[in-house]
Amino acid sequence: MFLPTGSRDELGAAVSSRFRVIEKFRRVATLRGYNEIATPVIEYASTFTNEYVDMKLQNMMKWFNAEGEIEVLRPDWTIAIARALSNQEKLPQKWAYAGSVFKQNMPGVEYHQAGVEMIHMPELMGESESLLMAQSFLKEVGTDACVIELGHAGIYEKLAEELKLSKHNSERLRVAMHDKKKDEVFQIAIANGDKAQANELASLVDAFGQKGIITEYEKRWEDKPELLAMLQHMKKLVLIIEESGNEEILVDLGRVKNLPYYSGIMFRGFLKESGTVCFSGGRYDRLYDQFNEKVSAVGLAFEVDALAEHIQLNNQHRKICIIASEKSLVFAEQIRDRFKDYIVDVQPANAQLDGYDKIFEIKKINGEFEVVEK
Repeated sequence: MFLPTGSRDELGAAVSSRFRVIEKFRRVATLRGYNEIATPVIEYASTFTNEYVDMKLQNMMKWFNAEGEIEVLRPDWTIAIARALSNQEKLPQKWAYAGSVFKQNMPGVEYHQAGVEMIHMPELMGESESLLMAQSFLKEVGTDACVIELGHAGIYEKLAEELKLSKHNSERLRVAMHDKKKDEVFQIAIANGDKAQANELASLVDAFGQKGIITEYEKRWEDKPELLAMLQHMKKLVLIIEESGNEEILVDLGRVKNLPYYSGIMFRGFLKESGTVCFSGGRYDRLYDQFNEKVSAVGLAFEVDALAEHIQLNNQHRKICIIASEKSLVFAEQIRDRFKDYIVDVQPANAQLDGYDKIFEIKKINGEFEVVEK
């Protein structure tokens, strides 16, 4: 009753785990040559609702400012960073960020993310670096048992553009493909095209699995050079990831984008033990069209809250408690040096004493303070 719907307090281990994840992310990003970037938590709504982005205003935390313009709490990092980098020098750049995004259309309101964005990088190099960085980071936090899923926005788009679809039916088809509703995909497609086109689109629903799917469709699309080029690009990326030590790779040729600016490779990472999505991202060159810039751009975002639930808080220091009184507080502070490399927690006599490796009490004996182990 004291917090708005979706807001929450965090205590103890939940906060420590999240901070630990972010600390490890920053360490890995720094060692891999990323610069850090931060954007304002408050932005104009139009940054996220324009035709190039098309996020829904009703899903944002919003208000009118003094000039009558709509402002929002940042709902997406990638878009905010693209705005910040739109006039940067056209040289390869690697950026890392960590912070909150705010959305009303999901349980909770505030979500913690950390991620990387790269611009002006060769396509395959940027995509590979995104996934290799993810591999390094997940290993650092002890959750490297991850399944990587690869898709390509262009495959579905190329097949769908051959149909004569209204805006309404185009969205219906996209949602049906996203939800893997094969019969519905077929019915919408055949109502707007021929049977061969409908069968080809419907087959994408089942084009999911191991990397052999790519080889299968290379044969199927050998006379379709644009689709074939997309498959061969995916194949190169799979090979790089495999040779770097991760063989847990799935391919989804029917994957569709959730935002209009994705323009090529898309990827997600799933924790094997729970199936939870721990990162997602992809190529988003089209996002920079709104700034009249042609930019090669790719990145991914880690779900910090999901990773924090899985990280093991392995304290390397033993923990002791010193029971003191108001009169012995100064003495308690003076004896901390006796317990170097320990976590020293000074508590009153009525404290909860579970979870300590050792417990000491300060007593006055013959007029002098002494430390006695309990």
